[in-house]
Amino acid sequence: MFDGILIIDKPAGLTSHDVVARLRRILRTKSIGHTGTLDPFATGVLVMLVGRATRLARFLDKDEKEYEALVRFGFETDTGDRTGSVKDESSRFKVQSSEELSIKAIKDALVEFRGEISQIPPMYSAKKQKGKKLYELARQGIEVEREPVKVTISKLKILDDDLRDSSAESGFETRDLKIAVSCSAGTYIRTLAEDIAKAANQTAHLAQLRRVRAGKFVIGSAVTLEDLEKRVESDELEDLFISMNDAVSNLKEFKLSAPELQKIKNGMKLPVVDREFRSGEAIRLVTDAEQLAAIGFYDEGEKSVRPKVVLM
Repeated sequence: MFDGILIIDKPAGLTSHDVVARLRRILRTKSIGHTGTLDPFATGVLVMLVGRATRLARFLDKDEKEYEALVRFGFETDTGDRTGSVKDESSRFKVQSSEELSIKAIKDALVEFRGEISQIPPMYSAKKQKGKKLYELARQGIEVEREPVKVTISKLKILDDDLRDSSAESGFETRDLKIAVSCSAGTYIRTLAEDIAKAANQTAHLAQLRRVRAGKFVIGSAVTLEDLEKRVESDELEDLFISMNDAVSNLKEFKLSAPELQKIKNGMKLPVVDREFRSGEAIRLVTDAEQLAAIGFYDEGEKSVRPKVVLM
């Protein structure tokens, strides 16, 4: 059994939980989790944690994400994506010609969405309000006030300077545009698409969404579920796994001696001398063999690192 990270290229139609269930069957283990949920209609990078690596979730789920999104201008849906119903029948024919919706108008609109922005979480989301998930309320036809949240958009650009006529596909008067977005965790791309359209005096929803990066994990390192099954059958799994140490290599390293390793295994804190750590900073505690033994936190007052997640 492996302890590490698998990057799965999630297909459309499956929930993130569905992927966990499939992996449990393929790898024959229950110890599997994931970071950064993807909506069923979305595809791309899903970071799966296997074995002891499930304990690293808290150090990976806040990483920046990167997406490629197909924004369909013409009408909004109640879910913000193609799986929903037309939200306002009276506005669905708003895109009548390229004169009304131009690349320039969209580029001008994008300016206000770069950097730190506020978003109102969509009703069809897993965010909780008074103990209830918003999508549970939405399915009951209930809409509640939501507090705006701060998110950061570090990259937002048009990938193809061409508005494609998608009327035949959508059944309405629509135009499609592909954009790339790099953003902080917790950003709603559906809401971003709607807000960009409003800034351009249009309406829109997401026709496609593909995550191409989650932190350091990129789509080029991902494997499909079908390919994973073949690799299991031929016993060619090892090179697919990213080690726990590599997964959190963004954290500062503390190399352990043999006596220090024993202390860590016993949950004992380690004195820190001549190290530049910030108070409360998470630290990788690593063996000479480059194995991740634990993750600890630096205590400025005690000048020590106390293990919090022991993995060996």
